[in-house]
Amino acid sequence: MGRLVTGADNPVVLYVSGGNTQVIAYSDRRYRIFGETIDIAVGNCLDRFARVLQLSNDPSPGYNIEQLAKCGNKFLELPYVTKGMDVSFSGILSYIEDRAVALLESGEYTKEDLCFSLQETVFAMLIEITERAMAHCGSSEVLIVGGVGCNERLQEMMREMAKARDAKLFATDERFCIDNGAMIAQAGYEMYQSGQLTKWEDTFCTQRYRTDEVQVTWR
Repeated sequence: MGRLVTGADNPVVLYVSGGNTQVIAYSDRRYRIFGETIDIAVGNCLDRFARVLQLSNDPSPGYNIEQLAKCGNKFLELPYVTKGMDVSFSGILSYIEDRAVALLESGEYTKEDLCFSLQETVFAMLIEITERAMAHCGSSEVLIVGGVGCNERLQEMMREMAKARDAKLFATDERFCIDNGAMIAQAGYEMYQSGQLTKWEDTFCTQRYRTDEVQVTWR
């Protein structure tokens, strides 16, 4: 869907949502995973911190963190956890969860500052591992997909990294980052066009189907 909407040819893909965090690229009929979270997804990390701050779910916790972060100007240093090509968010979340109430009550930091600090830290980690994958693949394109991909600050940070590498950023808006129905329909269409058919009685859902387990017959 991201390639269709943006016109990207063969990008390194940062796939970030409430359930997934992966850096992937296409090779030999598979989307290969170069790096991923070793615990919780980045979207889950942001959503859970939104609950700590008692932010509204309307329109989404992550969106409300993004808006508050725009007004933050005091940075709280947080654990920065990259392990090779992988990232970890659970420790960062625990760290800021344990301290948030005291920091807010003391007046030392505002909600805006904490949202700003969390976003900057976790997004920097994602940019780092994405850049490594681009260097490994020799890619001049990067595509952001998934619900967190709507975040304008993440797109801005990725754009700066891409510009420094003479590369190009591709990103989709909330119509295609969030609408899983459209993504599923597009994938089904591509599979059908490539002759990959499944009888209804043989059709089922695999909840933990990993990205690199899917044989890509349409490229």
